[in-house]
Parts: sequence; structure tokens; C-alpha cells
Amino acid sequence: MADNVQNAVRAAEVARKTNETDIKLAFGVDGSGKVNLETDVPFLNHMLDLFAKHGQFDLTVDAQGDVDIDDHHTVEDIGICLGQALATALGDKRGIKRYASVFVPMDEALAQVVIDLSNRPHFEYRAEYPSQQVGSFSTELVEEFLWKLALEARITLHVIVHYGKNTHHMIEAVFKALGRALDEASIIDPRVQGVPSTKGVL
Repeated sequence: MADNVQNAVRAAEVARKTNETDIKLAFGVDGSGKVNLETDVPFLNHMLDLFAKHGQFDLTVDAQGDVDIDDHHTVEDIGICLGQALATALGDKRGIKRYASVFVPMDEALAQVVIDLSNRPHFEYRAEYPSQQVGSFSTELVEEFLWKLALEARITLHVIVHYGKNTHHMIEAVFKALGRALDEASIIDPRVQGVPSTKGVL
């Protein structure tokens, strides 16, 4: 059974088209950090690149949205699509480690991401940024993205920014920590027999 789990391809593709956005996304859990990002939100491109590189995920995103209004719909819908792809790629979660807690510093900033791939969507967020904008990107969209990711992936996600002075650094630390925590939690552990839950299912 362990060999079958190890050899399974953990990847998924999602397409979502609404009156506000048109998104095609592909996500591979067991990747090499290969990214191809085409969105109308440059700062999110940067953060997704960090997430994928530090998590060793393969990620392709082709997204257009109504950014003439603002970035909200595009950021939210990419979070939805990434969450759906993650849920599909992980399947029944047989053999995974399930939990992870990761601290990442970025210069003066320190962020922590704690994950349980639990099939119980829950999100806790503790972050206060010095600035409400990074360039044209609104910092409130970080919470929107993470909440939709947790909801659609059906994971428990706690994000804490312990301190920092530079808003860009603080958000960057969050996305790096998210990638590394998700990588650690989703790793196949050969010691785990079946699903890592006393319930027998996640």
C-alpha cells in the first residue's frame, strides 16, 4: 500500500469562469517549484511564486479579472481555485504527515503558519500590517486569499505574523511559511498506515 501511495500522481487542474474572472490553474503537490504565472495582479504573482518555490510545488495560473474595479475578485477566485486543486490533488490523504508548523523570518519580520490537512475548514489570522497597501495591492486581500484557500481545500489553517516593520516583508514571510508548511504536512510518511486519523477517515 505504501508503494502505491508513493507512486500516485498528486496533481489537479481547475477552471473557473464567472462574470468577474476567468481562471485556469494547475497544481502539483510533488513538484520541483516550477511556476508559470499569468495574472493581472503582479504582487500576487510574486507571492504565489514564493509559495510554490518554497513548497516545491508545480503551479500554473492563467487568470484574467475585473482589476479595473479592483483586485478583489481575481485574488479571491485564485484562492478558491488553488484550494479546490489542493483538495483534489491530496485525495483521501492516505499516508500523509497531516500536520505542520513552520516559522519563517524575512529580515525583521517573522511569520508562522500552522496547518492541519483535516478535511475541516477553519481559518485563524493574526496579522497587523504597518501599511494598508503594497504598491497597488491591498493588504486586506491576503486574508481573503488565505481564507478562501482554507475553505476550498478543507484544511485548518492558522497564520500568525508575530512582528515586523515592512509590510512587504511580513506578507512575503507568510507565503514562504505557507509553502513550507503545506509541503511538510503533505509529505508521504512511510510509517503512516492508511489515513492519519483515529477516525479512519479525513
